[in-house]
Amino acid sequence: MAWYLVEIRYVQDKMPAVRPRHREFLAELAEQGTVAIAGPLADDTGGVVLIQAADLDALHQIIDDDPYHLEGAIAERSVREFKPVLGSWLPD
Repeated sequence: MAWYLVEIRYVQDKMPAVRPRHREFLAELAEQGTVAIAGPLADDTGGVVLIQAADLDALHQIIDDDPYHLEGAIAERSVREFKPVLGSWLPD
């Protein structure tokens, strides 16, 4: 399993209507242990999610089911593998 840092930038006029479904989607993933942490950027132009997946293909299967993606509320998305090694909180 690997950890991935996913950052998105919102389509501002679409995001507010989709946000409740997006948060429900992420909450379910968090309950399953797939999402370690998620939230919007302070300026509310986008958000960041730390997701655990078997590989990059599995990650894309997960994030492509996000209501933000399905309903066109993402203007831009970046994915980078993340390897946590230090900190007071480390995912398994």
